[in-house]
Amino acid sequence: LGPKGVRVNIVSPGWIMTESSADLLKRLQAVNGGTIEEARQIVLDSLGGIPIGRAADPYEVADLIAYLASDRAAAIHGAEFVIDGGTVPTV
Repeated sequence: LGPKGVRVNIVSPGWIMTESSADLLKRLQAVNGGTIEEARQIVLDSLGGIPIGRAADPYEVADLIAYLASDRAAAIHGAEFVIDGGTVPTV
C-alpha cells in the first residue's frame, strides 16, 4: 500500500480520561464511599500502576493521531504507537 500513498499504523491507547472514565470514577466513589482520588487509585492499581500516575488526556492521543496523519509522518509505515503512560513496558 505504501507505493500508493497509503500508510497503515496502529495507535494503542491505555486508560484515557474520557467522560466515561470520569463517570466510572464517580461510580467507584459512590460504591466505596471514598473520594474521587481514592477511586482513581483503585483504577490505577487495577491496571498495575501507570508510571506517569494518571490517565492520558484525549488530546494527547489526538495529537499523536494528527501527527501520524500529517505529511511530516510520511515515512512512518506499519508502526504501533502505545500511548498508555508507560503501563505496558515497550521499547
